[in-house]
Amino acid sequence: MKKLELTPLANIPLIQAGDNLAEIALEALAQQNMVLMDGDILVFAQKIVSKAENRLVYLPEVQPSDQAIQLAAEVEKDARFIELVLRESRKVIRKRPGTIIVEHRNGFICANAGIDHSNVRGPYGDPDLWVLLLPEDPDRSAQQIRSDIENRSGVKIGVLIIDSHGRAWRLGTVGVAIGLSGMPGLVDLRGNADLFGYQLRITQVAAADELAAAASLVMGQADERTPIVHVRGFPYPLREGSFTELPRPIEMDLFR
Repeated sequence: MKKLELTPLANIPLIQAGDNLAEIALEALAQQNMVLMDGDILVFAQKIVSKAENRLVYLPEVQPSDQAIQLAAEVEKDARFIELVLRESRKVIRKRPGTIIVEHRNGFICANAGIDHSNVRGPYGDPDLWVLLLPEDPDRSAQQIRSDIENRSGVKIGVLIIDSHGRAWRLGTVGVAIGLSGMPGLVDLRGNADLFGYQLRITQVAAADELAAAASLVMGQADERTPIVHVRGFPYPLREGSFTELPRPIEMDLFR
């Protein structure tokens, strides 16, 4: 059985718009005397991907719609913030004062369309009025980072972009995959035998989410400044994959 090793990369600089994350990751690996090997995976926190892609928005520059103003009154949030949430979403799923749950336009269910205030500082104005949107297309972001790293290093790897999401039935956030390239999102074990020879009929493993949770644990959530994690020993073969493997189809969703 493979040994799974997760190593957070140190000395990652504060990311600015236009920064090359592949180059930064490779420099951090070199500083830790680590050499990429075929089959390794690099996990990137969504926040640094969004910053590199200049997804910062200054709230005073947002003009809220009538719908946003009405919804903001219901959930007791800034109408400009709600306007951004609506722009990033397909549908509002649930709402109450202090909380708005949406279906993001990329397909997952999350609070506030993944828009975040924490660890965000813009180039001008009141730092408390800057927010960060998710990458426009996280799968594409993962593919671009992976291609750049593979071209520079000559090895075949996977890239995973993760975010912290809450869950409907449990307290606390957990790391989940929002974009990936060169690795499976879902691993289908149906047809395999269990310990006693029983043939599995239902089991599919959300391998990308399992790795996202593990990587999030070693990244931390506050001031650790370790937003990239090197992974060796992933227990499933790497292949081409995408986030679209993971969301439950609406016709199979008992709660929507």
